[in-house]
Amino acid sequence: MSGFSSQELLAIFAMQGFAGVSFFSVLLLMALGLAIIYGQMRVINMAHGEFMVIGAYATYLCSITLGALPGMTDYYLFFAIPIAFGSAFLVGYIVELTLIRHLYHRPLDTLLATWGLALIMQQGFRSAFGAREVSVLVPDWLRGSYRPTMMIDIPLNGIAILVLTLLVTLGVWWFLYRSRWGLRVRCTTANRDMSGAVGINTKRVDRVTFALGCGIAGIAGAAFTTISSTGPTSGSLYIVDTFLVVVFGGAGSLVGTIASAFSIAQAQSLMEFFLGSSMAKVLTLLTVIGILLLRPEGLIASKVRR
Repeated sequence: MSGFSSQELLAIFAMQGFAGVSFFSVLLLMALGLAIIYGQMRVINMAHGEFMVIGAYATYLCSITLGALPGMTDYYLFFAIPIAFGSAFLVGYIVELTLIRHLYHRPLDTLLATWGLALIMQQGFRSAFGAREVSVLVPDWLRGSYRPTMMIDIPLNGIAILVLTLLVTLGVWWFLYRSRWGLRVRCTTANRDMSGAVGINTKRVDRVTFALGCGIAGIAGAAFTTISSTGPTSGSLYIVDTFLVVVFGGAGSLVGTIASAFSIAQAQSLMEFFLGSSMAKVLTLLTVIGILLLRPEGLIASKVRR
């Protein structure tokens, strides 16, 4: 840091901070879905990153299909996001119906089964789209950057992803704490036996909740395509950080997930500039481990009766 002036350091912190916000946005979208799944059913879904890739490839198909129509290049993304959500939601619903529902209360079996599912899905992506990464047609309104000063450039696609993340987060909050279905989810999480006794179909709650978490990962995939290319193994690059966010924030805690995602993304982004990506990940992981040793329940623990 000694080689930079105070003005340059301010610009570096501002730009790296916003780069961290872009990473935070994708990470939070991934973690929201995983937090719902893990907090509700204690399912360790190692294939969660592949549901992000489903959303990314759905967005890619929309870009080449709708983008070929006159005047649709700038607007296809508004159709692609719901399609990405719906595609991942549908696949997640089928996976829960055929696989996950047989593995409840067996966390190790769930981990191994979803890890195998992830490998199968990756091979499926290779067979369908090839091993090479693909990129979408970025709309004109997402290109370029906003320059508040001569030394600070904030990419417009990062701003758009942040707005999308805020809208999805508000939607998840409303779903969990203001809707009747969210009340059923919270009741099932708090006391599954009592919820079944009062007439709540807990199996249906599990199925829809798992599919919803996968659908949110699909939205993360749609956002991911605007900042990076998509390949069969793109989801595996985020799965470790996503689990780290969920465990560090406190399983099932929406506020904890947001705080954890922001802290980890900002720490990694700033340290990557000065120390390199490998050292940044190592220091971030050591810090999180140290905090979890002092506070095993995470930043914000949810009180749940099992």
